[in-house]
Amino acid sequence: MERLFIETKIIAGDAGSVAGIAWKFGEPDRIGDWIEPGAFKGAKLPIPMLFGHDMNDPVGTWDTAEEKADGFHITGKLLVDDVARAREVNALVKSGAVRGLSIGFITKKASARTGGGRTIKSLELLEASLVTIPMHAGAKVTSAKSAVLALNIAAAINRATAHIERT
Repeated sequence: MERLFIETKIIAGDAGSVAGIAWKFGEPDRIGDWIEPGAFKGAKLPIPMLFGHDMNDPVGTWDTAEEKADGFHITGKLLVDDVARAREVNALVKSGAVRGLSIGFITKKASARTGGGRTIKSLELLEASLVTIPMHAGAKVTSAKSAVLALNIAAAINRATAHIERT
C-alpha cells in the first residue's frame, strides 16, 4: 500500500463530523506525484479513518466522497462517543494541531513524470488518515468548527474593535 501525505482543508464538528479535501487537483505533491481527476472513480465507501496511517488506530469512517473541480472531497465521522482516541483526535483537529489528510491507496494505472514523480490515472482508495504533516503543499485547513473558528472570530472582533477605537 502506498501512502501520500497531503495538506488539506478540514472542518471538524462537535459531534465528530469531519470534512476535507483529500487531494487537491491541478498541482503535484512535494514528491512530484500528480493524481488526475477521475482517478478516484469507483472509490468503495465507507473506508477507515485512521490517525497517522496506523492500521491499529482507527478513529472513524469516511462515508461520502466526491470529485469536484478543485479536488477529491471526503466527509466522515470520528467515533467520539465510542472511542477515546477519536475524542483526542477530534480535539486536535478542532484546535488546529492536526491539519492534514493523507490517503492510502494501491496504484492501478500511472506513468512516470519528467523530473520525478508519477501521474496517477487510476487507484484503489483503501483509507484516509488525519495527519499532522501532510505532503500536498497547495491545500490547507481553512476552518475547524468550535475552537479554531471561535478563536478566528474573536481575533476578527478584537481587530475591528481596536480599529474603531483608533478612529
